[in-house]
Amino acid sequence: MTDYLTPAGLHHLPGAFTPVVRLPETGLVFLSGQVAWDEHGNLRGTDHATQTRQIARNLDLALAAAGCGREDIVKETVYVVDYRPELISELFAALREGVPAPPASTLVGVAALFDPRVLVEVDVVAKVPAR
Repeated sequence: MTDYLTPAGLHHLPGAFTPVVRLPETGLVFLSGQVAWDEHGNLRGTDHATQTRQIARNLDLALAAAGCGREDIVKETVYVVDYRPELISELFAALREGVPAPPASTLVGVAALFDPRVLVEVDVVAKVPAR
């Protein structure tokens, strides 16, 4: 059985996507790409660092609903508009806070995302820890 979760405090577009999909039989959790929306759908930040901090908060909400946290992410893909190498430290500072070991990761510089104001989107797969 597959669990389709819509955590409180996490903005989403009903009918467009499910924020969190958990496969209990495998322990895998798939998140829809997270952007810097607050719970009301307002974009937080006009720079990469501020948007990434909001994304980290959104990841925490989404993963908690599935029974895990950022430390349980096994694979991430980070999409960055206007990528420059000097952005790496500010992007990963927020994403790695409190995480003992970084997951497998891919960073992709892109020309644009779905909204011209969105500078960063993070897509993750996590594994619920065995209890």
